[in-house]
Amino acid sequence: MSSTVERTPSKISPPNAPRTRFWRRPWIGPLMLLAATFLGLAVPRYLTFDPAQANVPAPEGFEAHYGLLVAHVLCGTVAMVTACFQIWPAFRARHPGAHRVMGRVYVLAGVLPGGLLAIAVGSLSPFGPVVRAANITLAVLWLTVTLMGFRMARRRRIAEHRRWMVRSFALTFAIITTRVVGMIVGFAMYGEQMAEISGPTDPRMQMFSGIGVWVGMMLNIVIAEWWLERGTASQRAARRRRAVQR
Repeated sequence: MSSTVERTPSKISPPNAPRTRFWRRPWIGPLMLLAATFLGLAVPRYLTFDPAQANVPAPEGFEAHYGLLVAHVLCGTVAMVTACFQIWPAFRARHPGAHRVMGRVYVLAGVLPGGLLAIAVGSLSPFGPVVRAANITLAVLWLTVTLMGFRMARRRRIAEHRRWMVRSFALTFAIITTRVVGMIVGFAMYGEQMAEISGPTDPRMQMFSGIGVWVGMMLNIVIAEWWLERGTASQRAARRRRAVQR
């Protein structure tokens, strides 16, 4: 009995255990503010259910496009909101039950339907073949890493679960990065001509939009992998320190 207790780590922190103060996690607040700002600017136009308000015009002859686009936006909103809480260390530690419930919502009501809808909508994007390929690639990667993370959680392989979900969250926020990168590239390439661009069929818009999606997606992937390797290196250093102290 005693050996079992020794091998099983306690999930409840000691009452006197030090807590990480919020200023030691300086990225939480800005991340939530960024998500709230983006959603506040992007989502309301779709809540009017007026196709004329959409940023992505429907392809000719595809009447279901707008409905799929709105559903994708709403699922993406669920994914982004729940992601902010899922990667908040204090929330995970203090509310493990809520973390598990929100994790299921993130996967089953956010990423899974949102990713499948992204493939349907992205495959007929009016922004050209480069953007179509990028959107489909992003959606497939988003679905793949998220389902891998969900699978690891179901198997109680928590360390692997967290690594896959870091990748998933990075791709969730790629929707912001791709737009920012696209606008930067657009102004860098065309400057004052940006005011003359007529719409998604304009080759200039297709050019900087395609670069924005590919570069923005890869940038988030690189950041996620750097973050994971940074954590792995810190753990190795901690193990070495403990070994020396023994």
